[in-house]
Amino acid sequence: MRRITFLVFLVLCLGSIHAQQEFPLGAADRARSIPVPNAQAAGGNFPATAARAGSEIPQNLPVLPFVDLSVRSPETGREVAFSLQLLLLLTVLSLAPSLIILLTSFLRVSIVLDFIKRALSLQQVPPGQVLMGIALFLTVFIMWPVFEEVYTDAFKPLSDGQIGIEEAYRNAEKPFRLFMYSQMQKDPENIRLFMSMRGLSKPQTLADVPTYILIPSFILSELTIAFKIGILLYIPFIIIDMVVASTLMSMGMIMLPPVMISTPFKLVLFVLVDGWNLMTRQLVESFLRAMS
Repeated sequence: MRRITFLVFLVLCLGSIHAQQEFPLGAADRARSIPVPNAQAAGGNFPATAARAGSEIPQNLPVLPFVDLSVRSPETGREVAFSLQLLLLLTVLSLAPSLIILLTSFLRVSIVLDFIKRALSLQQVPPGQVLMGIALFLTVFIMWPVFEEVYTDAFKPLSDGQIGIEEAYRNAEKPFRLFMYSQMQKDPENIRLFMSMRGLSKPQTLADVPTYILIPSFILSELTIAFKIGILLYIPFIIIDMVVASTLMSMGMIMLPPVMISTPFKLVLFVLVDGWNLMTRQLVESFLRAMS
């Protein structure tokens, strides 16, 4: 039985070797590109146009933009200056979120909204992202005249090629400087603080105050005003907490958390006085009165 199996295996191997010797691979089989045969030249019925249609490139290709990024050495000093200005502009754009937070009304609005959430003893409602969204759109509403002036005097002339980057920066800086100073003109103590720390003389006009002095002064002023508003917001809700806590102690319910009872009363009071409308109106008017 083993001999028969070995003989069958030997016959199969010899057959495969014979098959390989009968059909060797030619040069045409190893070619990378095989031309389409011309059916008319071979005497067949396959049309030559069909053979050419398979090898031709279609003409109606979709038009896509071609992007070419090339790096070369600057030819003039003006090109070097423009490259440095462009790099500076990209750096400023990367700091745009910080500038929006610190140079606009966003700082005061966001702090006041967080104060009202803590005063109401709310933990998860409304979420922090919702409060930041409200603060962002209120900032856009308050700062819209400033943004419009920056677009008209700086961005649009720069995009039209009427002014350079340096002049556009100066034109964009003016509305923000006026806005920041308008919020501090009744109490310029922070400006005096930073001017004295730098050893600068007493300014006569706003033009004498450098921007690097005006920005930290504005930030401290906004923090101070926001905390003052937060204290005023806390007073009525603290009274409710004290009344509820004293009532529970007089009833002997020491183990019951007062916040669990006082929170519904604070929410009822906030809804009855239309707290969101009242707080938003006072916040917006606090900025608009100073800007007018």
